[in-house]
This record gives sequence, C-alpha cells and structure tokens, in this order.
Amino acid sequence: MGQLGLGRQLGRLVPRLDGAFRPDGVFAHDRLRFVDFVDDVEELLEEVAWQERGDKEAADGFEEYILQHYSG
Repeated sequence: MGQLGLGRQLGRLVPRLDGAFRPDGVFAHDRLRFVDFVDDVEELLEEVAWQERGDKEAADGFEEYILQHYSG
C-alpha cells in the first residue's frame, strides 16, 4: 500500500481484517474461505484507491494476483 501511496489508510483497514488470522499469523481457514477474504481485501483496496486517488482501477488485479500466487 505504501508503494501505491495508500499507506495513510492502513490503520483504518487493519481492524476490518480482524479475525482473518490466528494469533500466530496463520490464516483462519475455519472462519473464512481464502477466496472470500481476498475478494473482501480487493474491495477494501478499491474503496481506499477511490478515496485517495478517485480511481478504483488502482486495485485491479489484486484478487487475481493473490489467487494465482497463494491459493495453490
């Protein structure tokens, strides 16, 4: 987010992601499907990009990239 110039919003986003990870940092698959989590994060990033830049397209490709690289 910092590279995109959206770092100011990080403190606001972190609480909205609460519960997706266990205290040890492992994703909580029993609480939330990974694909749903990634979709939610992309929506949050689009909201932030719209507020900061007036351009939701800045977050395009996030979901596809994450699912290709981390969902196995």
